Amino acid sequence: MPGLPTIVHLDADAFFVSCEQALRPELRGRKCAVGGRERGIISSASYEARAVGVYTPMPTSRALRVCPDLIMIPHTSGLYGKVSKQMFDLCETVTPVVQRNSIDEGYLDLAPCGLTTVGQIEATVRALQQRIWHELEIPTSWGIASNKLVAQIASKLRKPRGFEIVLPGAEAAFLAPLSLGKLPGVGPKTEAMLAEEGLRVVRDLFVRSPRELEAVLGSDWEGMLARARGEDDRPVETGEEDAKSYSQQQTFGEDVSDFGTIERVAKGMIDELMAKIRSDGKRVRTLTIKVRYPDFSQESHGRTLDTATDLEAPFYPLVEPLLRAAWRKRRPLRLVSARLSGVEGAGAQLEMFAQNDEKRRRLAGVLDRLNQGRDSVVQHGHQLS
Repeated sequence: MPGLPTIVHLDADAFFVSCEQALRPELRGRKCAVGGRERGIISSASYEARAVGVYTPMPTSRALRVCPDLIMIPHTSGLYGKVSKQMFDLCETVTPVVQRNSIDEGYLDLAPCGLTTVGQIEATVRALQQRIWHELEIPTSWGIASNKLVAQIASKLRKPRGFEIVLPGAEAAFLAPLSLGKLPGVGPKTEAMLAEEGLRVVRDLFVRSPRELEAVLGSDWEGMLARARGEDDRPVETGEEDAKSYSQQQTFGEDVSDFGTIERVAKGMIDELMAKIRSDGKRVRTLTIKVRYPDFSQESHGRTLDTATDLEAPFYPLVEPLLRAAWRKRRPLRLVSARLSGVEGAGAQLEMFAQNDEKRRRLAGVLDRLNQGRDSVVQHGHQLS
């Protein structure tokens, strides 16, 4: 049974224009654009304006020739950043794992949310799409898939207000009929060059030999072919500043099928992540274990503690059941990852065993200092197995 598509790409539709239309609803449905009227460029155009040939970043003078009745809207200082923050703050009410790529697009990872069916994932994302519209009046498009590459392509496929789900295992079939220009890194010039070689849609790459692909694409031919198949290992990253989660993954040189080995690797990740969490003066509540198979299908499961902690011990007992829940196929694994989320400040400990926890914390601090900048001078028991 394939895993769940937990990676979501959010792409706001005509963001600057949409922000202005939220302030002036009478502009909805009109041919309008944000930009400078004199010697400026178009920063954002409504879809009505795009339909008659206005695009970003077209010079304003040319846009007005293409569309004489175009309504030009000057930039409203501070508006777009404010709305962007509100939009992504709403995303973080759904999952702590949110990557803000730019002012108007980003990624979410729903793996920590405990959703168990595609229907639940779809309902969750559609509810978020509606909430952003009702609270901010910003239309958005969404792609849901097993990885960032496919989710991003899916979100842009049916804009505006698009919504596309690509199930794990269906990535290559989804991409096959699309133009090569839909793949990241294939701009208009590259797309035209490939068309001259008879390569117009993604599936055209699959019928060429490695030698032919290298002749056309150069040294990146293998990377292009991997993207054409919808392969992508990149995690959703929240960034170092004000981290919402801490994660680590390991891709194995050879596929691994031994449960004990995978369990030790996962616990080792927790050890390393907890040292970072203590260094940052944070605590976490949720552990998510993800596994990925050689065919790039993946599954994950998470569990949340009642109280946030900066100690490894409370999470160790969760590793085995989470790994068993995620690794249902029991086929050899290509990758395993651990993510600790639900980040909180260090605050005062109020739990019953605070004194014992403080002793463990002091010991952990000593181990952290001993291992700082070195290769595990002092190891935990599971690392020695």
